[in-house]
Amino acid sequence: MFTSQSRGWTHVTPLQVDPSVIAQGVNYVWILVVSFLIFFMQPGFALLEAGQVRAKNVGNVLMKNMTDWALGVLVYFIVGAGVATIIGGLTSPGGFSVAAAFSYIGDSGTWIDWLFGAVFAMTAATIVSGAVAERMDFRAYVVFAAVMTGIIYPVVQGLTWSGGLLAGSGYLGAILGTGYLDFAGATVVHMCGGVAGLVAAKMVGPRKGRFDKNGNSQPIPGHSMLLAVLGTLILAFGWYGFNVGTQATVLAATESGGLEFMGAALGRVALVTTLGMGAGAVAAVIVSTQYQGKPDPLWMANGLLAGLVAVTGAVPHVTWWGGLILGALGGAIVLPAYRFTVDTLNIDDVCGVFAVHGVAGAVGTALIPVFAVSGFSATQLVMQVAGVGIIALWTIVASAVVLVATSALFSLRVSEEEEVEGLDLGEHGVSVYPEFVGDSGPDRGLGAPAATDGGVTIGENSSDETSDGGQNVRTDGGNTAEREANTAVEGGDDQ
Repeated sequence: MFTSQSRGWTHVTPLQVDPSVIAQGVNYVWILVVSFLIFFMQPGFALLEAGQVRAKNVGNVLMKNMTDWALGVLVYFIVGAGVATIIGGLTSPGGFSVAAAFSYIGDSGTWIDWLFGAVFAMTAATIVSGAVAERMDFRAYVVFAAVMTGIIYPVVQGLTWSGGLLAGSGYLGAILGTGYLDFAGATVVHMCGGVAGLVAAKMVGPRKGRFDKNGNSQPIPGHSMLLAVLGTLILAFGWYGFNVGTQATVLAATESGGLEFMGAALGRVALVTTLGMGAGAVAAVIVSTQYQGKPDPLWMANGLLAGLVAVTGAVPHVTWWGGLILGALGGAIVLPAYRFTVDTLNIDDVCGVFAVHGVAGAVGTALIPVFAVSGFSATQLVMQVAGVGIIALWTIVASAVVLVATSALFSLRVSEEEEVEGLDLGEHGVSVYPEFVGDSGPDRGLGAPAATDGGVTIGENSSDETSDGGQNVRTDGGNTAEREANTAVEGGDDQ
């Protein structure tokens, strides 16, 4: 609108603006806002993982999470986004052009879309760090994170969202007459990250002391339930950007020249996301209480996240009650899936990323046709199962190849001495908790005892410790002594 003055009066005249231009502007602002919200999941992951490792390894976890973002966005801009387009063309009849695939680099009109894709890629990459915490060499992790954002995840993106093999226009989609459904990345992002983390955890090997000589798992409690739960809630907050933000159309131009608010579509996505979250948390509490006799806040946190993962691919496609069921399934299978990973596969997945992101993502996405608003479709079910299998197979093979190649350059894990000392000091020369973890002060090596596990020397009572409700508590750092073996962790320690 513009104004003009005549005889002291202000006249307001409406501007003749194309409704599609208004809709596009609003939609792109919305995409920017939710991209920033998804970025806020990075500190959520950092806190979640930091809480589940021992205090002597917190700095290393934080370093890896920052690297995922800082290095990842550079690699995804220079390589990853273009690779996704190329894979989409290679696995569909449409073909591709290398020049066109990387044209976004010089086209500022595409950069908002690029950012929206980048925050998803960074999420897939950062999931891996929770599986390999406390023993992976930082150099090896940097290489793997770079390849994850430059090749492994972009290939999955190309097969699905970039019109490749699994899309309706891809080779398999054309054969089946339908495309793979994964709205916001339950498998494209989360299962990809969870499976890559599982492979990496297997190849790096378990933490020292994680399994006894008979192969039985031994608990290694994380140092802060508070940080883990706080990180979970931050992730849940950011997840609204992840799911609701993928419903990128807020306003749509109508044929009559008006504007339509897409409230029904946004409402379904928001509701199913919320119901899946709640159902997953409640289901996990029920299952974990049956398993260990008492409700556990960290298993509840696991279930909340697994419920979100389970509905992430389904939110616009299923009924509200279908979303509730999928979320509950995701939460219910977290503990059994984690126990299978640790006790049967003997893989030390510290933060339970395979159970939370891998298994829940696969189950929730495969079952979309069962609860679909449009009704059950056997063909769609075949596509969903095939898609889950193809994405998992690619991620397993690609991750293994990258890790084998990386091991030829340098060891995948730190030395035994560094692992005992803690990766904070061994890898980075810092201590996140200098008051009670190790001894990073000027008197280091001059007789001051170094704490060996979260700041508490196990099995010793020194004069600066007092009894408090049966637990030894240090007075200098405020750190509670290591708890009993039934201490729970977020998928990272045995129950």
